Amino acid sequence: MTQCRKFVLLGVLGSATFSSACSHSVAVANSPQAASNPPVVAVAKAAHADLSSSLILTAEFEPFQEIDVMAKVSGYIREIKVDIGDRVKEGQLLATLDVPEMQDDLNRAAAAIDEANAELAAARDDLQRAQSAHEIAHLSYSRILDVSRREPGLVPQQDVDEAHSRDLVAEAQVAGAQARITACEQRIRVSQAEQARIKTLYQYAVITAPFAGVVTKRYANEGSLIQAGTSSQTQAMPVVRLSENRLLRLSLPVPESAVPLVHLGEPVDVQVSALHRTFPGRVARFADKVDEATRTMKTEVDVPNASLELVPGMYAEVDLITQRRRDVLSVPVEALDVADSSTQLFAVRPDGVIHIIFIRTGIEDAERVEVQSGDLKDGDDVVIGSRAGLMEGMKVQPKITTLASAVTLKP
Repeated sequence: MTQCRKFVLLGVLGSATFSSACSHSVAVANSPQAASNPPVVAVAKAAHADLSSSLILTAEFEPFQEIDVMAKVSGYIREIKVDIGDRVKEGQLLATLDVPEMQDDLNRAAAAIDEANAELAAARDDLQRAQSAHEIAHLSYSRILDVSRREPGLVPQQDVDEAHSRDLVAEAQVAGAQARITACEQRIRVSQAEQARIKTLYQYAVITAPFAGVVTKRYANEGSLIQAGTSSQTQAMPVVRLSENRLLRLSLPVPESAVPLVHLGEPVDVQVSALHRTFPGRVARFADKVDEATRTMKTEVDVPNASLELVPGMYAEVDLITQRRRDVLSVPVEALDVADSSTQLFAVRPDGVIHIIFIRTGIEDAERVEVQSGDLKDGDDVVIGSRAGLMEGMKVQPKITTLASAVTLKP
């Protein structure tokens, strides 16, 4: 019985000690000293800003257009004016071919025209003779026929028929002479067309630049035999390779999920690590079809290169903006507290009291995130530092902190 009383006494003493400790802790938390020294927390302002989401894609610069300059006619290179790295203008002379047999073709065509003109002159003389003979024969026939009608039986019918026959023969000769004139005129036109064709081909012996660009490769030297470049002769050697580099293009494989967000004319930032610079570009064209093998859509970005600082073959990272929102309420990314599929942040009221707000977020960039719903207003302070130990209704001392990644906010 005495031992049981000892256990009861010890239990009473323990309860009294625990109650005393708890009372002391509550007293310390609610003491005037604790209330006068609230913890300092780093905060930033909720503010309206322009936000955009982007997709970083890597591509290689390509010339806007690049061709191998071929010769239209076969010949030996008499003179070549350019070399690798030369910048040429549109229409500038690149090379001259020596094609001696083509000059012979021109002389032959000119001789054919002269021959046709001579035949035409002879045919015109024949026409005049035929017309004169026809006039005499027709006049004779008309006279005999008139006498035969006025004095029947005076002129034998055979003489009338012979005169009529001579008239018809003379008329046929006139028609034949006119046909020969027409044939000569056609021959002249054919010869002139052949001469024009040869002259056109002869102009191809002078090879010029089809557009302004840079010579990136030289295939031939003076004296080289250049074959005519046709689609059926793939072994024909080009003269030079010409690239237009004042405007470059980047071919980007845009993922299927981002295809609906690609818009023509959209400005993009092009980061070139080799130059440690960013260049402006724009979305110029896209395939409007998703590749079945890669599930991407080919999209091309044009980048101006007037100073020729960029060189085809350089790698670049394209910041392709897929979504843009203007003047939306936003907070720093550091203010979000995501847990159990819910997003919350710790706001500090004007009286310095913590208020936990559950929000729904929207578009997000590297620094800030859009707040689509929640009890938050423009200018509210939100905690961006450590939130350990903070809870609803707690008194704190806010301190505005400028983030290293802060963006310029709308006033």
